[in-house]
Amino acid sequence: MSYYEKKYPSRLFQKQEGNALVMLITINLVIFVLFALVNAFYFFSYSPKALAVAKFTAEVYNNLALPASLHEISQKPWTIITHMFYHYSAWHIIGNMLSLWAFGFIMQDLTGNRKIIPVFIYGALTGAFFYVLSYQVIPSFKQVADISNAVGASAGIMGIAIAATMISPGYRIFPMLSGGIPLWILTMILIVIDVATIPGNNPGGHIAHLGGAFAGFMFVYFLRRGHDGSDWMNHFYEWVNNLFNPDKPSRGRSVREQSFYNSKTRPFTKTPNLSQQRIDEILDKINQKGYGHLTEEEKEMLKRASQEDL
Repeated sequence: MSYYEKKYPSRLFQKQEGNALVMLITINLVIFVLFALVNAFYFFSYSPKALAVAKFTAEVYNNLALPASLHEISQKPWTIITHMFYHYSAWHIIGNMLSLWAFGFIMQDLTGNRKIIPVFIYGALTGAFFYVLSYQVIPSFKQVADISNAVGASAGIMGIAIAATMISPGYRIFPMLSGGIPLWILTMILIVIDVATIPGNNPGGHIAHLGGAFAGFMFVYFLRRGHDGSDWMNHFYEWVNNLFNPDKPSRGRSVREQSFYNSKTRPFTKTPNLSQQRIDEILDKINQKGYGHLTEEEKEMLKRASQEDL
């Protein structure tokens, strides 16, 4: 087996601290487990069960879920954020996390590590906007706006799914089935299902999914015109992270002056021979930015490594 075949597929399971997809899934799982324990506390603290459920709903769930009522949102504005990370049941989070893993892996493979979380947030926020708006303008929804709410990561995941599909509609999944199914077919099926099931049991939720899809579409639309909506989020994250980083460059001094010339280790020197270090750097670049950002020289080196079984 070549070096590329052995090394590249395992990158998703290495250096997890820098993997945005794993981080996003971990956040959702930790929050679910935390509030599942809180729910268990209510279950053992109150009897009968109906009272425990009512207390948990009133004191916990209703402070995490996004209300459909504008009046309630004005009283609990934090729910605009909390609703996208909270899931009410094990099946709910299992289904969403499997979808997030599948579409997130594809998007990470195509674009690198820095766009997944921003697209997820854009999708979830746009889905929330569509959800609340639908309960203000659709007559049949207005009657139940005061008792309706939404939770879950579905709208954010739909944003990732549509963004990945727009970037590479011909990306094939399930290759064992006659060469694979194009990604655009799967996403079209999901959209048709959401539209067709709006009159069902969860109409607002399906409209929120369409809002997430719209966000993913607009993200790629602007990206192709030179406007990367993930930049400001990543820069803000790095700024906050550097507030607690004592090793960041001093203000007024460039990174080159602060780090490069004072580095205790020699920078990598390009040589015509392949090295383990160079291949690792190329694989890290794929993990961060995607294969499409490699230079022709880097692609050639990766190809040589696979042929020479480095």
